[in-house]
Amino acid sequence: MAGVRNERPTDGEASALTFRPANEATWDDIQAVFGTRGGASRCQCQRQVLGDGEWWHMPVEERAALLREQAHVDDPAASSTAGLVAFLGDEPVGWVAVAPRTTYRRLLGSTVAWKDRNEDKNDGTVWSVVCFVTRAGYRGEGLMYELAAAAVEFARARGAVALEGYPIVAKGDGKITWDEASVGTPQVFAAAGLTQVTSPTVRRRVMRVDFR
Repeated sequence: MAGVRNERPTDGEASALTFRPANEATWDDIQAVFGTRGGASRCQCQRQVLGDGEWWHMPVEERAALLREQAHVDDPAASSTAGLVAFLGDEPVGWVAVAPRTTYRRLLGSTVAWKDRNEDKNDGTVWSVVCFVTRAGYRGEGLMYELAAAAVEFARARGAVALEGYPIVAKGDGKITWDEASVGTPQVFAAAGLTQVTSPTVRRRVMRVDFR
């Protein structure tokens, strides 16, 4: 996956983004994206992995230690990792969590995600995108769209038979808050080739692309 490039216009010029599996990045790269304040720094991309109960009572330091282990940072030979890191030049600017669906206990235990669906939720050949993080200072420039596209390519290359996302939509005429948008929006996933499977609640959608 290293070396995959997308073009993003910045100040009238095309600036190249690259995407690396987290095991080909460093721990400092990931933490630079998460920052030291806000939801990403506190969650450490563990709520979906652990489920609400265990996550809620776990100190941030322990969550971070788990992510570091899951990501296999600085180990390019690792057979699995926790997601992708986006770089603008040498600067880490974004994160997307993408892994086999069975990775995410909170997702597997969700009644919403499985409403009106008849399939084996424990099928590890189906992958999921559960979280996006854009580094402060790089937001509002469409990076989430490119992270979603990179996640699709990554899952396909790693042998997934399908990839799912679980985006949220605005309530009425309101706006989606930054923390809410961490799961993605329908527009982001549609641009990456996913189509809607179900609409289990007023605000939640399940979207999917099948590779076979």
